[in-house]
Amino acid sequence: MEKNFASIEDIIADEGFQSWYAGMDDLHSREWAAWMARHPEQLPLVEEARHALQQLVVDQRPLAEGQQEAAERRLMLRLRQEGALVPMHPASVRPKRRWYWAAAAAVLLLAAGSWFFWFSLRHASVQTAFGEIREQQLPDGSTVVLNANSELRFSEGWEKGSEREVWLKGEAFFHVSKMPDHKQFIVHADQLDIIVTGTQFNVVNRQDMTNVMLTEGGVLVQSQDGQRLTLTPGDYVTFSNNRLQRWTAKEETVLAWREKKLIFENTPLKTAVQQIEALYGVTIRLEKESIGEKPISGILPNDNLDALLQALEATNVFRVVRKDNGLIIIQ
Repeated sequence: MEKNFASIEDIIADEGFQSWYAGMDDLHSREWAAWMARHPEQLPLVEEARHALQQLVVDQRPLAEGQQEAAERRLMLRLRQEGALVPMHPASVRPKRRWYWAAAAAVLLLAAGSWFFWFSLRHASVQTAFGEIREQQLPDGSTVVLNANSELRFSEGWEKGSEREVWLKGEAFFHVSKMPDHKQFIVHADQLDIIVTGTQFNVVNRQDMTNVMLTEGGVLVQSQDGQRLTLTPGDYVTFSNNRLQRWTAKEETVLAWREKKLIFENTPLKTAVQQIEALYGVTIRLEKESIGEKPISGILPNDNLDALLQALEATNVFRVVRKDNGLIIIQ
């Protein structure tokens, strides 16, 4: 869905804007730059958001436990008293009230859970291309295997006694090391946090849905609105449409991507198509809507798009056609 912003708060809360403003050379920043090129009419609003953040002066030392929440409450109370939280169009923002926007920006960044990323001077970003799988070691010795079209952000240095935090877009399998000198390990996946001490689990964070599959140990899954589930090995949970639910799933099916395979068991074709589009960056069109409901079953190769499409074609009575412009049509 194409972005359309109505307020400065919306822009400041956008991850693409945050990466672009911070000067990051990552997928989110590049997507934001491309969006600005397509929407010059929204550049004045972007400029107001950028200027608001420039007014922000923040002590870069991490807040002590409890101080962050207390600071947010005090700031929100003052902003409400001054009427500064009312959404305003850029043309209506008076210069002498710009500090309100800076303060509001601080609240948004803190509430979004990304304040450490903004304040840290040492950070790393690991990305995989379409069709690529990559293994990455984290500062504490934990390992992460990233599936195609995925990104992982983390601080390059984790001090003893500090929490280990990473931010995931896409899909990854985590093998978390047990570290007695470190606190819990947290994976931030948009509106869902996965909190662990030492374990192995898989996370998918794509298309407004987050899935977690636990293979070893134990984790706590917690949404931003307070929903919580404690997982034991074999548990599979999804978070979609603001609902956190526990399901039954086969580990070999969920983790097949690590062996460069896709396993489908009576899976609707439209679901398989969404997965292939995310992994390979292609556009697939179903000639008839009814085709999308056809179930497919099989173990498909996932290391080559051509081989994958040929195998997909063999799972049911439909035909895959590739156009010169890259469009793939299933008939």
